Amino acid sequence: MRYAIDGILQKEGKILLIRRAGNTFHNYWALPGGIVEEGETVEEALIREMLEELGVEVKIIEILGVYSKPSRDPREHTISVVFICAYEGKPEAGDDAATFGEFPEGMVPELELAFDHKQIVRDYRIWLKKKGTFWSTKSVASY
Repeated sequence: MRYAIDGILQKEGKILLIRRAGNTFHNYWALPGGIVEEGETVEEALIREMLEELGVEVKIIEILGVYSKPSRDPREHTISVVFICAYEGKPEAGDDAATFGEFPEGMVPELELAFDHKQIVRDYRIWLKKKGTFWSTKSVASY
């Protein structure tokens, strides 16, 4: 089992996505993120990964939720903590990112997204209106 973080990097009604360079979901759009390393907190991992993948500094606004369905990552069971963040700096693709794009939040669910990121973005759009947190088995209908 692995532990990961993902960031919803928002600015002026847009979300920053990367196009994956790795083998898994190659060339799909995805939220930026990565694996939590031994000895670091999820917050430290988020800050490090955003610098490595996009060269931006983030300010954590809120935790969106925890996503833990065993099938969310085909490589192995990966639990991800997802943060909503503001960011500073000019993004540059690095590390696992082939490129990046800034998309209006309403357009993102129409893209072909890696992992369970389409569900995460749907939850984020609900969060924008109602706040609250999400997790893998929480029914959106009951929210």
